[in-house]
Amino acid sequence: MILNCGEALIDMVAGEMSDGQTGFVPHSGGAVMNTAVALGRLGVPSSFFAGLSSDLFGAQLKAHLNASHVSFDLCPISDEPTTLAFVQLENGQAKYAFFDENTALRNLALADIPTIPTGTKALFFGGISLAYGPCATTYEQMLVDVSSDLVTMLDPNIRPSFIRDETAFRARLTRMIGASDILKLSDEDLEWLEGEGSIADLAKGLLSKGVKLVLITQGGDGATAYHADYAVHVPTIPVDLSNSDTIGAGDTFNAGILASLHENNLLSKGTIAGLSKADAEAALIYGMKAARVTVSRKGANPPWKHELS
Repeated sequence: MILNCGEALIDMVAGEMSDGQTGFVPHSGGAVMNTAVALGRLGVPSSFFAGLSSDLFGAQLKAHLNASHVSFDLCPISDEPTTLAFVQLENGQAKYAFFDENTALRNLALADIPTIPTGTKALFFGGISLAYGPCATTYEQMLVDVSSDLVTMLDPNIRPSFIRDETAFRARLTRMIGASDILKLSDEDLEWLEGEGSIADLAKGLLSKGVKLVLITQGGDGATAYHADYAVHVPTIPVDLSNSDTIGAGDTFNAGILASLHENNLLSKGTIAGLSKADAEAALIYGMKAARVTVSRKGANPPWKHELS
């Protein structure tokens, strides 16, 4: 099983109503929940851990997880509200405005950390849940606690406008990166985190911090895996975005990576440290293949396994 630790929220997506006015439709979302859902749909035993609300939006999120075969048994349920993200699309790219004060997500506490279920092979962390607040501290502690025994993957999915204390956030990411086996960043995330320079040099610098496998996505230019012994690149297959968007693409890519490693019995710390170039390439290909389906349709709607055959 893969345990996904991070946000679940409601994406209020803008659209034109029948009277010509702009309306917002609630879609289940959140980077880490999208990854959990994609894993469940790809046939991987998937579990989710975050604070969920007892409100109507919390009920929608729980139904969405359940429909994609994702367990949420570990999630504490509270009366605090669900995080809302209002989304507007510009040329297929999503722009967000978050409403996240005193929510079930943000107030997740250290006392909520569960016992890791037997059979867990890896834990995935990321998203806006790492930006600030009690949940950020909780997820960091959780990652550090399991990092000596289980495979950990991190995708911070950095949103600079959401960060309240950049110094504290950078320090948190440094600690979490040092405890992670797999790190995924977009090229924009990489530049924000490490500054200017060639992608290859910056990625190799992250390997020196303890990460075993660094994955860099570059939008239309594909994705590259960097390991101590090699680098391997997989190009993007072009997709027409005129009637779709990129919401959830990176989250689905993460699920594809983990699903490939899971299906090939590669989710152990020693195996990731010594991962072959062929296995890394196969994971990239599967991740890109899964993400391509997501970007071919609107919203964070990851593929089912049969759609990739």
